[in-house]
Amino acid sequence: MIPDPRASLLGATDPSPVCVTNERGTSNILLIGDHAGNAIPASLGDLGVSADDRVRHIAWDLGVQSLGEQLATRLDATFISQRFSRLVIDCNRDPHAQRAILEVSDGTAVPGNANLAQAARDERRTAIHEPYQQQIGSELATRHHRDPPPVLVALHSFTPVLGVERRPWQIGILHDAGDTRLSRAMLRRLRQESSLKVGDNEPYRMDGTDYSIPRHAYPNGTLYLEVEFRHDLLSEPSERSSWASRFAVWLADAIAAA
Repeated sequence: MIPDPRASLLGATDPSPVCVTNERGTSNILLIGDHAGNAIPASLGDLGVSADDRVRHIAWDLGVQSLGEQLATRLDATFISQRFSRLVIDCNRDPHAQRAILEVSDGTAVPGNANLAQAARDERRTAIHEPYQQQIGSELATRHHRDPPPVLVALHSFTPVLGVERRPWQIGILHDAGDTRLSRAMLRRLRQESSLKVGDNEPYRMDGTDYSIPRHAYPNGTLYLEVEFRHDLLSEPSERSSWASRFAVWLADAIAAA
C-alpha cells in the first residue's frame, strides 16, 4: 500500500484513509468504494453534525463496505475503499472544487465545513483524498501489464427517497465517456432479470461531478462500471450476501459479453 502522508489533520488514533481488502487478489477486476466509510478525524470532532446524521446517506454509502468485501472474496478481487466520511471530503469529486467539501448536504448543515480556509481544504485533500486516489492508480498500473487488462468497478449506494422523490430502482448503472462497453453489457444483462427495475444513469447521471472513474478509466480506455445499489436493500447481512452472489454472476456475464 502507498504510505499515508500523516498531516496534522490525522492523529495517532485515526485510521488510514485507505482500506485494501484482498490485496493479493488474482482477478483483473478492481473494486472501489469512494464513500464506503464514515469516520471523521478526531481533530475535527463531529463537524457539528448529529450522531443520527453521521450514519445517514449524507455521510457515506450504506452497505458498500460489506458488499465490497463479499464481492472481493467471491471474485478473488481487490477492493480499495475510503474510510473517511464524504462530509470530510468527497473522494468522488474533484478535490479542488467547492463541492468536494459541502457546507450543507441534503438540507443538513455541516458547521465544521463552513468558511474553510484554503489551507484546511488542502490538508484534507493531501491527507485523505489523494492517498486513496493514488492507491487506485497504483493498483491499476500494476494490472495494465497483465492479461486480461483491468476492469474498474465503482460501488455506491443510494437512498430510496431523496426529498419528496421516491426512487423505484433497485440498481442503477452510471456511464458517460470512455469505454462504455461494459456498462452497456451490464444494462443488457440486468434487464434479463424480471424482478429488477434497472436505472440507466438513474438515480444519478454520471456527469462532470464524478471523479474516480473519469480519472482512472477514461485516459487509458479501461473498461469500467459504476453501480448504484438502493441502500434499503443492503441493510441486512443476508441481503448483502444475496446481492454479492447475484452481482458476481451478472458481472462475469457482462464482462464476457463486453
